[in-house]
Amino acid sequence: MRAPPPTASNPRGRRRSKKPITAYPWAEISGNYARSVSEPLSRLMSVTPSEAHGRLILLHGPPGTGETTLLRTLAHEWRSWCQVDCVLDPELLFQSPGYLMEVAVGSDEHDHDHDGDGGGDRWRLLVLEDCDELIRAGAKEATGQGLSRLLNLTDGLLGQGRDVLVAITTNEDLAHLHPAVTRPGRCLAQIEVGVFPYDEAARWLGTTEGLSPSGATLAELFARREGVLDRTSAAPENTGLYL
Repeated sequence: MRAPPPTASNPRGRRRSKKPITAYPWAEISGNYARSVSEPLSRLMSVTPSEAHGRLILLHGPPGTGETTLLRTLAHEWRSWCQVDCVLDPELLFQSPGYLMEVAVGSDEHDHDHDGDGGGDRWRLLVLEDCDELIRAGAKEATGQGLSRLLNLTDGLLGQGRDVLVAITTNEDLAHLHPAVTRPGRCLAQIEVGVFPYDEAARWLGTTEGLSPSGATLAELFARREGVLDRTSAAPENTGLYL
């Protein structure tokens, strides 16, 4: 979902485009994540509307650890009750009150079930990928009212009575995030999707050849298995396929 500022020639502002995505059931990909996050991720995948007490989902970790794959799988696991919208311009979304109201509150006629898929009665999950600047510690000073509007959507008057969830992925360390985002009760899930420890990485790969003692990201493991990385040397920390 994306929206240029409303104009006379484009009074609606936002545009929603339906796109098919490749997604796999959680049972098929759960082995691609470290044991330390298996249980919290399983709980998230099995959430039902009656259990959605927090409205913010925060996935954080180094690049290449599989946050995007998790979001695709979450869309698959929640498909019976939740519509997933990927917001392509989150900075504009939270800078423009009109755009935010239109997207989050669903005042537009296209939020109703014109496509026959039950969308008008389903929850909505707004996905904001790599949205570091919105939620880091200095966000209030850097983005103005953006952080306040995000919090209002997830835990304020704007979000009251609306079946809207927000999922954010970030590569920021948890300690660098704004405390208002991570306070108890704010998040439905707050999960660090980290690297595989050495022993788990070796088990996933079937060999210890080329593995760093610090472990490996999921992207590095796939790259090694496909022969993309040189098996005689460890990959630089910040490289890997985007997952």
